[in-house]
Amino acid sequence: MAEKKLKETVEFKVEFYDVDSMKVAWHGNYVKYMEIARCALLTKIKYDYFAMEESGYAWPVVDMHIKYLRPMIFMQRIRAEVTLEEYEVCMKLSYKFFDAETGVLLTRAESMQMAVDMNKRESMMGCPQCFIERVRAALAEEETAA
Repeated sequence: MAEKKLKETVEFKVEFYDVDSMKVAWHGNYVKYMEIARCALLTKIKYDYFAMEESGYAWPVVDMHIKYLRPMIFMQRIRAEVTLEEYEVCMKLSYKFFDAETGVLLTRAESMQMAVDMNKRESMMGCPQCFIERVRAALAEEETAA
């Protein structure tokens, strides 16, 4: 049986300040939308940016891919689903963005972040134990709730 993965879903609207003159979300704003979803997942595992700082690690993005399938347009409600695909070697996330009303898939994306020990200013070759433990605790919590 495949290991269960942590997922989170958030909704947002495409705001005026995010669109171009054709009322389509500017491509660079998709990174911001990924961040909205990622922050929701990090909150779910109790490892938001304050917890990261407290634990002594930073998590820079080292790789990102976005596949634009259909445009997001002004005032469209978007449902973003983020899945934690890997958490022992790196933080690898996959994203799907849907029209919240129709369920049509608009965009797929992936991001990867590596842990940096801020005391040593060195990249780590794996995720810190504090992060792995929080992910496993969140997975256990979901399993208990199911």
